[in-house]
Amino acid sequence: MNTLIVGWNEIGALPELGISALPIKIDTGAKTSSLHATNITIFEKDNQPWVRFDTINCNGKIITIEAKVFDQREVKSSNGETQTRFVITTNLTLDEHTWKIQLTLADRSKMRFKMLLGRRAMENIHVSPMQQNLLS
Repeated sequence: MNTLIVGWNEIGALPELGISALPIKIDTGAKTSSLHATNITIFEKDNQPWVRFDTINCNGKIITIEAKVFDQREVKSSNGETQTRFVITTNLTLDEHTWKIQLTLADRSKMRFKMLLGRRAMENIHVSPMQQNLLS
């Protein structure tokens, strides 16, 4: 992937999860990306751990998603508390660029952006912090 220049927020998609036109906050201070998730439950499928969770699509409708668990991590949230979160992998699409990222699942209902893109997912991204929606 060529270097992509983005603003401090962009509109992206998580096609494997059925989510399009998702406002995303680009956060170089965060290590890991995060997606809004509530009602998180773990279950087994094909002898592998999976999670089922609710999130909000681009129309504000609650949708239920199932995804294979990639990992569990201790994450320090914005308020300084450490939480154990499930991690899933999925494709992120920004403009015409698509790549695999890791997402922690967290209740972001009180946050303006339901997804935060952390620096682990920004290998070929440069952020222009005074601009927004450069790809729209």
